[in-house]
Amino acid sequence: MSFFKKLRGELIDIIEFLDNTHNTIVHRFERHNNEIKNNAKLVVREGQIAVFVNEGEIADTFRPGTYTLNTQNLPVLSTLKGWKYGFNSPFKAEVYFVSTRNFLDQKWGTRSPIILSDSRFGMVEVRAFGTYAFKVTDAAVFIREIVGTNQLFTTTHIADQLKSIIVTRFSDATGEINLPVEKYASNLNELSEAIFHYMHDDFAAYGMEVTKFLIENISMPDEVKKEIFELSRLEKIDLDKLTKMKAAKSMEAAAENPSGTAGMGIGLGAGIAMAGQMTQAMANQAATPPVAPGGPATLPPLPGETEYYVAVGGRQSGPFRLNGLAELVQKQVLTRETLVWKAGMAQWQPAGEQDELANLWTATPPPLPQP
Repeated sequence: MSFFKKLRGELIDIIEFLDNTHNTIVHRFERHNNEIKNNAKLVVREGQIAVFVNEGEIADTFRPGTYTLNTQNLPVLSTLKGWKYGFNSPFKAEVYFVSTRNFLDQKWGTRSPIILSDSRFGMVEVRAFGTYAFKVTDAAVFIREIVGTNQLFTTTHIADQLKSIIVTRFSDATGEINLPVEKYASNLNELSEAIFHYMHDDFAAYGMEVTKFLIENISMPDEVKKEIFELSRLEKIDLDKLTKMKAAKSMEAAAENPSGTAGMGIGLGAGIAMAGQMTQAMANQAATPPVAPGGPATLPPLPGETEYYVAVGGRQSGPFRLNGLAELVQKQVLTRETLVWKAGMAQWQPAGEQDELANLWTATPPPLPQP
């Protein structure tokens, strides 16, 4: 190879980068001794920005287009080099091609559970995962803060850092939103939108922007799910009607039992009990509790001993005797702040202000420690 052929091979006439990958963010254009021929052609395609670095300092940036590299098109680099009257070929500079397109379908997730505080369930461990998209908005800042001198920089190199930012902001946002854990599944869009705005400044500090953020799922321990399901059923089911329905079925089955006098006795007792319920219902129509705040009223009969109605999720439930109220306390449905009502009370009042209910919290053992 002659000297002139070798020289032509070392001095680059066209500087460009054709990206055939889906994850390359930055590519450094390689050439012998970083030498670029005067009046060489620079081709920057759509979705790219070319950044010239001279002796570790960012000199010039070029947006999409075709450029002839000379002192007119390299004003900052010309100033750094002191080229007042042009420069001799070749000159030295590093050229980085930065992709400005959207990098889609990036995965994120919590490696370990995040502990959240809920007003009804206490400390709850949750996991979450989803997808996000980002792009580089300031190529110079991105190279200075993230890339450094790497020849090739892909989404893999920055994935862990971005995941850490997202998980941190997810924890902050869910804590400040103060949404009950049972509402997470039905509010994924709202949570995604809130966390999306939380991350803006973090990504901007690296010359980047989050263009899309989605939460696909939030999961929690099975025992918490079970409690949430039980609470949901309690809020939806009219416990008084359910009790009456079960009692009616039991009495019907007892009356049809062909067991002689025993069956007759059971049937007679069932009839007397049913008659007693009807009489008591008629006598107690005037003792209907006021409407629970936020919920409709029901007309349950009052039994002989003191019974309370409980406001659960804005709906009226009950009546409950003391043993039933104790079960609600154990399930953390009934707290000292929960509104209750009994016959003779003018308004709904917090359960903790009722003297006869005070023992419900002192006599109830705390939850067993988890293994």
